Amino acid sequence: MSKSDYKMTIGIECHVQLNTKTKLFSAVDNDAVDKEPNSCVSPIDYALPGMLPVLNKAAVEKAIRAGIAMNCKINLVSRFDRKHYYYPDLPKGYQISQMYQPIIGAGEVLLPDGSTVKIEHAHLEEDAGKLTHYDNYSLVDLNRAGTPLIEIVSMPDIHSAAQARAYCEELHRLMMYAEVTNGDLYQGNMRFDVNISCSKTDKLGTRAEIKNLNSFRSVEHAIEYEFERQTKLLDKGEKVVQETRGWSDATGKTTTQRSKEEAQDYRYMPEPDVPPIVLEQSYIDKIEANMPMMPDEYRSRFGVLNLDNSEREAILNYPILAKRLNEVCDKGGVQLAPRVAHWFSGILLAEENLDKDFALATAAELTELSEMVEKKELSSTGAKAVLMEMYDKKNTQKTPHQLAKEMNLLQENDEDALGAIIDEVLTAPECAKAADDVRSGEMKAIGFLVGQVMKKSKGKANPATVNELIKKKLS
Repeated sequence: MSKSDYKMTIGIECHVQLNTKTKLFSAVDNDAVDKEPNSCVSPIDYALPGMLPVLNKAAVEKAIRAGIAMNCKINLVSRFDRKHYYYPDLPKGYQISQMYQPIIGAGEVLLPDGSTVKIEHAHLEEDAGKLTHYDNYSLVDLNRAGTPLIEIVSMPDIHSAAQARAYCEELHRLMMYAEVTNGDLYQGNMRFDVNISCSKTDKLGTRAEIKNLNSFRSVEHAIEYEFERQTKLLDKGEKVVQETRGWSDATGKTTTQRSKEEAQDYRYMPEPDVPPIVLEQSYIDKIEANMPMMPDEYRSRFGVLNLDNSEREAILNYPILAKRLNEVCDKGGVQLAPRVAHWFSGILLAEENLDKDFALATAAELTELSEMVEKKELSSTGAKAVLMEMYDKKNTQKTPHQLAKEMNLLQENDEDALGAIIDEVLTAPECAKAADDVRSGEMKAIGFLVGQVMKKSKGKANPATVNELIKKKLS
């Protein structure tokens, strides 16, 4: 039986690390990147006797922002529960989470292709620490313990690896635009757990969960492998075991980790040390009123620029680029903005060292640069050179025109000045044949004449203007 006879059903749980200054229940630095192990830890994180958690209000606000970004219902009352399990990176022996009354209710994520993935709920919880395993021992780093997370649980609405990747990418954009996370997948700011089952009917098959995927590529490839693994088992008459599996980018395979726990295995109970979260609707409304533009709003705005989908989505992956392009649309209109969009997708995003925090030229500077090309003061090649120079910190105070002048890239458009150079070229003996060919309709020869004018002008002549002037003179 072929794989096409089976239906793939996927649900995804995404852990989003909130970018608050301090942890969820302790006043300790929440940014442990490049910090010494166990240096961002408090007695609360160590679970020393008598230490009581205190809820971080900023984490609650960011959870609300995340819920609004996903078109979710925000519950006015939510509460915390204890999820019991013993592991060395969890000193308390339980995790404070929200099992029964999460802060974020049902919603949906609209994907760029128009399909929709429903959100079952999302809840606030604390992260565990990190274990580093060696041959015969493991080390525990509790810097991450107590980091505020929201766990976003999708409905099993996804039916292909490509759609799963598209959902994860859009979820990442939503969280970035809502400004609730730093979004660095490499640092684990967002991690994906994929539940996948296969069946020949509408009844769901036995699911396996692939844990801690930290790239969109891994999500897609892990699902493709797991679908093939499960269908092969079913074709042989064997059963798929409900279990947790890990993914290796190196081998391109999933492997067994442990049997899949159910809710009763965690012995959930109400958290007695953290009171329920009780919200006023006016507080939620105020947060919603101050939300920034989201990806779909930018897509609608950029529709007039006639960008292809891949170019538009590449820009949307970087909120700072989308915001700046939108400002250029406001300042320079649809005539100048498409050129800036092409620069973003074709030049800046091609830079291997580009990250989300790079310094970006202002909308006024980008509009000026695009306008210089429009007015033929600068060639497209020259504009690209100026654009890259604008990102050199020592040039941030110079205008595009000043940079172009310093770089000797300004084009000559004065027809009188160009006419004198053209006359000199057309009367030169070495250009006589080319001039005669153009007069007789052999327009291929005009390229030679344009090249001679460019040479005599030391590259400053505008080729398009030169081309038109030569045609007029030889017509």
